[in-house]
Amino acid sequence: MAVETKPLMPKATAVWLVDNTSLTFEQIADFCGLHPLEVKGIADEDVAKGIKGQDPVSSGQLTREMIEEAEKNPKARLKMAAPKHKMPAVKQKKAPRYTPVSKRQDKPDAVYWILRNHPEFADADIIRLIGTTKATIQKIRERSHWNATNIKAVDPVTLGLCSQLELDLAVSRAGAKQERAQKRAVKRGDTLKPISETVSVDSAPAPDPDPLEFPAEDDSPG
Repeated sequence: MAVETKPLMPKATAVWLVDNTSLTFEQIADFCGLHPLEVKGIADEDVAKGIKGQDPVSSGQLTREMIEEAEKNPKARLKMAAPKHKMPAVKQKKAPRYTPVSKRQDKPDAVYWILRNHPEFADADIIRLIGTTKATIQKIRERSHWNATNIKAVDPVTLGLCSQLELDLAVSRAGAKQERAQKRAVKRGDTLKPISETVSVDSAPAPDPDPLEFPAEDDSPG
């Protein structure tokens, strides 16, 4: 059963209705959620002294026509007018992904795996997928993480940080985003020239090693 809505300021609304309409005490009391004796006290200035009347018509809670109809029929009861404008639904922010304490130590391994296998991922995509931080991603990318020598690339699904479906969806979204960015670049004429047109074969530098490969630990005796 739907709960009947009452005015936000019932006594102030009752003050205005007493002063500006010929509605009965019962009608005003019913609409404002008050006792008829309270409304009588307002009329006698024994109740709600100093309260400024609140016009329910200007606030959209009633219409002039509704009041006039009720004035003609003392048995009629006023109802709140339907709102003229529908309030948009409030979109709640999605809570950050919660990761059990036992799994948090695995996040750097998962970040490293994504950086190596899915370079199309933006930092925001990684954060959304496994719940890490931008600072952690940057440190792993730059190999300045405090535990860099022990970080190894491990699939986040294997680590239990996300499901295979979530990973596949994230890969699909990141790929689509990269494709859109490339198309925009082509339209702007921002595409790069082939390396053969800008650098001669003889002067081309040797390729760099994988920038994400962490240095192996020195196992030689100290």
